[in-house]
Amino acid sequence: MYTSYSIERLRDIFSTPRSVYFIGIGGISMSSLAHIAKEMGMTVGGYDRTPSHLTRKFESEGITVNYELSPSHIDSYDVVIYTAAISKDNPELAYALECDAAGKKYCIYRADFLGYLMSRHKNRIGVAGMHGKSTATSMIAHIFLAAELDPTIVSGAELSCLGGAYRIGGEDNFIMEACEYQDSFLSFTPNIAVVLNIDMDHPDYFADLEQIIGSFKRYLSIADSGYAVVNADCPNVRRASEEYRGTRVSFGLENPSDFTAANITFDHGRAEFDIIKRGDRFAHVKLGVTGRHNIMNALASAAAADICGVSADAIAAGLASFTGAKRRMELRGNVRGLSEGVTVPLYDDYAHHPTEIRATLSGALECGYERVFVVYQPHTYSRTYELFDEFAGSFDGARLILADIYAARETNVYGVSSEALAKRIEGAVYLPSFDAIAEYLRGVLKDGDMLIVMGAGDIIKLDDLLL
Repeated sequence: MYTSYSIERLRDIFSTPRSVYFIGIGGISMSSLAHIAKEMGMTVGGYDRTPSHLTRKFESEGITVNYELSPSHIDSYDVVIYTAAISKDNPELAYALECDAAGKKYCIYRADFLGYLMSRHKNRIGVAGMHGKSTATSMIAHIFLAAELDPTIVSGAELSCLGGAYRIGGEDNFIMEACEYQDSFLSFTPNIAVVLNIDMDHPDYFADLEQIIGSFKRYLSIADSGYAVVNADCPNVRRASEEYRGTRVSFGLENPSDFTAANITFDHGRAEFDIIKRGDRFAHVKLGVTGRHNIMNALASAAAADICGVSADAIAAGLASFTGAKRRMELRGNVRGLSEGVTVPLYDDYAHHPTEIRATLSGALECGYERVFVVYQPHTYSRTYELFDEFAGSFDGARLILADIYAARETNVYGVSSEALAKRIEGAVYLPSFDAIAEYLRGVLKDGDMLIVMGAGDIIKLDDLLL
């Protein structure tokens, strides 16, 4: 990114009390880091574009949150932390970078700061992969909590057991989601590097799959003196880990693996199975989340916890207690249809890549509902354009309603649209507003249906309209 600070330099910077300003303080990860900084005795403030329950929590704690940009906001802070989502022409960041260059302030990339926090712990588990990071991070968190190991946790999704997306614990165990976007995870310091899967994604940054595999190779090399927990069923993960120099621990269902599953059964989409460790029965697990993909997440989580000496009983208990992270097939409530007495369960899901959509739907279609409706909001023009054909083939078995593409950081230079995607998918419906979607759903939903509101943008606003 725009600045780079080594772990050693950051240790020196934070050896004295600091006042820290977070640009993007309302994001899941940034809000977690801001709370951790506050708990460490730092003075904290920040900026975010819009108020949210996360920013309101800061304000209730007496922390200043600005919703308008002004370089003067950072005058009283000596450290500014920014994310990859903040462009260089942001006036607060531009001023902070000038101050950093002049030696007046420290302008620090979020990933570098997180890598510094991580480096202070003995067992440092980084969970990477294009899909499932938040879920696997949350599963591992539940396991360590069940084992009463007092972990420090930084996740990309909120957990009900934490009351947020982070937990400040002891200095033995640090569990974190390691995001690959713009190579953020190369700033982290795991000695247990988990890789769940590798797919083509983030075409606004990664030129092709070869670049992505190269980034994951470098991520794994950070843990060369420790462990790599890798998916034996994913050819791209196998390629990324083939030169790894540390201890490799594999998990999978289709290829020979150190951790696998046997005697798998499903009850309304939720799996029950035996974990097999190197040929021997290790634990019996009953999951509280749906989908075959969550067996893989559970195996990865069990392998990472086992490396840290967590017992099989605690692993089974932690996995059983996990019922999902926020916005990962989260049951939000019941939608009332136009017909009297009709109520339909509404699930909220963060899936925004074809692989994730197929995995979520695979579990949903096993839950026993007569019809599964999906309202999907594509996320970014570049992803929708580059993976257009894959998206068109990802909704089999569902009744699909498409909302407009969520632009995020982009402008539509591709000429792609949700309306065009709807025309490619048999039976799909495109509607131009959340109000129109809510009205349509109330007219078609009936008893025996399931509704999934899906996407990584602001589609969650539809939940409020429907509920």
